[in-house]
Amino acid sequence: MDKIAVTLLDGKVVKAEKGISALEFIKTISMKLYKEAVACKIDGVLKDLWTSLERDCSFEVVTFSSDEGKKVYWHTTSHILAQAVKRLFGDKVKLGIGPAIDNGFYYDFDVEESITMELLEKIEEEMQKIIKEDLKIERFELSREESVKLMQEKGENYKVELINDIPEGETISFYRQGEFVDLCTGPHLPSTGRVKAFKLLSVAGAYWRGNSKNKMLQRIYGISFEKKSELDEYLKKLEEAKKRDHNRIGRELEIFTTSEVVGQGLPLLMPKGAKILQILQRFVEDEEEKRGYLLTKTPYMAKSDLYKISGHWDHYRDGMFVIEEDENEVLALRPMTCPFQFLIYNSKQRSYRDLPIRYSETSTLFRNESSGEMHGLIRVRQFTLSDAHIICRPDQVEEEFKGVLDLIQYIMKTLGIENDIWYRFSRWDPNNKEKYIDNPEAWEKTENDMKNILDKLGINYKEAKGEAAFYGPKLDIQFKNVYGKEDTIITVQIDFALAERFDMTYVDRDGQKKRPIIIHRSSIGCYERTLAMLIEKYNGAFPLWLSPVQIRVIPVSDNFNEYAKNVARILKENGFRVEEDYRSETVGYKIRDAQLQKIPYMVIVGEKEQKENTVAVRDRKKGDLGSFTIEDFIAMVKEKVDKKVIE
Repeated sequence: MDKIAVTLLDGKVVKAEKGISALEFIKTISMKLYKEAVACKIDGVLKDLWTSLERDCSFEVVTFSSDEGKKVYWHTTSHILAQAVKRLFGDKVKLGIGPAIDNGFYYDFDVEESITMELLEKIEEEMQKIIKEDLKIERFELSREESVKLMQEKGENYKVELINDIPEGETISFYRQGEFVDLCTGPHLPSTGRVKAFKLLSVAGAYWRGNSKNKMLQRIYGISFEKKSELDEYLKKLEEAKKRDHNRIGRELEIFTTSEVVGQGLPLLMPKGAKILQILQRFVEDEEEKRGYLLTKTPYMAKSDLYKISGHWDHYRDGMFVIEEDENEVLALRPMTCPFQFLIYNSKQRSYRDLPIRYSETSTLFRNESSGEMHGLIRVRQFTLSDAHIICRPDQVEEEFKGVLDLIQYIMKTLGIENDIWYRFSRWDPNNKEKYIDNPEAWEKTENDMKNILDKLGINYKEAKGEAAFYGPKLDIQFKNVYGKEDTIITVQIDFALAERFDMTYVDRDGQKKRPIIIHRSSIGCYERTLAMLIEKYNGAFPLWLSPVQIRVIPVSDNFNEYAKNVARILKENGFRVEEDYRSETVGYKIRDAQLQKIPYMVIVGEKEQKENTVAVRDRKKGDLGSFTIEDFIAMVKEKVDKKVIE
């Protein structure tokens, strides 16, 4: 039997029989890894464990402990879910897609019967049967014609649509487990019996392919683990996460609400929420002004001609709200501000001495997010962005990029979330010609420039292929919500294309016109998304400087209402946000209510306070702080507000 050389992760080279399966090979090197393996990497490519080793190669065992391993495990569980639904509904159900996601998996189904929580229990029972059957999971490939024929015979019209969208020349693969067959690139676990513990979590609506013009499907979400104890721990954390969900807290604290009459993804900010955003906006705009940014104010909509110049019409039209006025003029709500600010730059000739020019704007933007993606304040259709564009010479790019990061890091530290974020270097995908401007040389140069800057600044980042903007690479600042779903909070982009599209120039030292470089950036990101993150971070108990209500004045009885009003007036005159509670309730009730409303300070006044011209102060965390003169209390609170103290 021929032998091949297999190089393990630690550099050790092991001889193996040519054609041996990855799973059997793992058994020869470690029984522990054999039991834990969910997939493998052959020459760096993720593969099924049934894959045969045919040549000398590098080899790595992938376990559930890795992110890749979890996604293989969850993807297989999604197939078990789909098989169970097909067994229960037969031809009445059509399959959509069922990927692994950051925190589990989902599968979309086209079925007339409404999938209730009671029905989920029946689906779970069928899934348990499939797992107990320990069905072998096998991969096979078909030609395009054979693939279409197979899915047509099974009545899977959504799968046929997906097959027809696969580019010519690409491999079309399927996975079979028992009677169930699904179009899939994989990889998967070797058998259904490898899934040990799972739970179906919820059902939601989702348009096919995220397009509201398509049919609404039913999406089932779930999670799975290797041990029941791990599942139990996850479910416990999930219950805790629900308590911190900004959707729940935001409504309880009257920060925002929603209405079906208004529409999905269009939250209504209530007075408290609007106040928080106003505080944040003033803070950001003042800080940007200190750093040399010039404020602009541009229209919420424009003719399609503008977006055709920028390229958004070709690369982003599906995500825009288009208003067709007549045959001669088509308007669209703006998804970003950059084209407008470029026209301001072009309003006169610029010299190299004028650069850099930093334009900033608190922009209301509109993006047609799919219904399945929208969630509270995190992903909405109308949002407010701290948007800015730096137009500079090539020799200024590094210094300006450094200044952008310094601003972002200052704001994140001030908000107290600097340890809750991380960086992602988002690159283009050269195989996706439709998503990106097709200029490989420009992409390579710009990506190398950004990478060099990031490395020089000592930024610790992950790389992500296919996540760049259509006109240039990005540095994304990432975070996770309480459920573990990852989102981008802030982005910084180096743009190599739009200066040419808008014919932007400056006159250089040699008298020649040259193209500037553009840095697109945000500083606090989308205000609504950042607010959602802050609600969850602080469980609604915002830092004092950011709290919509900083102090609540509570008289112990109606006899002291006038003194309470005078105290409240003095506090307001000193710039504090104050509420007064004159309800005919006990003091204990009023204090408990203020605690539930997460108000930082309660000022209680009664006979003693009125006689001594003092106030009794309670801290929402520390409890009773004792008696203060009004002046001393103001000084203490003012210092914390001015320093933006995080407690």
